[in-house]
Amino acid sequence: MTVRVLVADDQEIVRTGLTMLLNAHPDITVVGEAANGQRAVELARELRPDVCLLDIRMPGVDGIEATRLLAGPGVADPLAVVVITTFDLDELVYAALRAGARGFLLKEAGAAMLAQAVHAAAAGDALIAPSITARLLRTFAAAGPAGAPRQPVDPLTDREEEVLATVAVGRTNSEIADELHISLSTVKTHVASLMAKLGARNRVEIAMWAYEHRRVTRP
Repeated sequence: MTVRVLVADDQEIVRTGLTMLLNAHPDITVVGEAANGQRAVELARELRPDVCLLDIRMPGVDGIEATRLLAGPGVADPLAVVVITTFDLDELVYAALRAGARGFLLKEAGAAMLAQAVHAAAAGDALIAPSITARLLRTFAAAGPAGAPRQPVDPLTDREEEVLATVAVGRTNSEIADELHISLSTVKTHVASLMAKLGARNRVEIAMWAYEHRRVTRP
């Protein structure tokens, strides 16, 4: 199956480069390009791509606001968004993930990780640059939750706790299956159960819950 991608960046040379890198993969095709967040939102709603690749710093509607409009809380049929930027700043990462992004990459990440992030988002997984994941984990683990902890609807099982830990450090379903020696379908069942119990809409929200509630402590 071909993954259909929308690319949004206010720099034409960057858009062109990202498009060329993505189109070089036989199972990825760029179906639209936008030079600002407003146009990205319009095109995304029109084309319904499998993944939206959005730059953070864009004029008018920036990438974070565009993410919120396409994938944030209250969006009935959210799209998969991967945010890409040159700025390795904690507040930008946090804001993007809170807005509903399924992935966060630095533009220096390289072609292989770019394609991996797009594939992960299209499959319902999440990929965040490893250096950012480790730092976020340490930050959230040290700070703990803001206000009263949001507890699961029902207690997590031991196996769900194991899956929670692997999701929190960015493992894909296939990697979790290999690590925990369970089937892929069983992993999907546990991830769905975690979403239901934690009130999470996607894997990133599962991971953020784990960080904020100190359920994961390894970097």
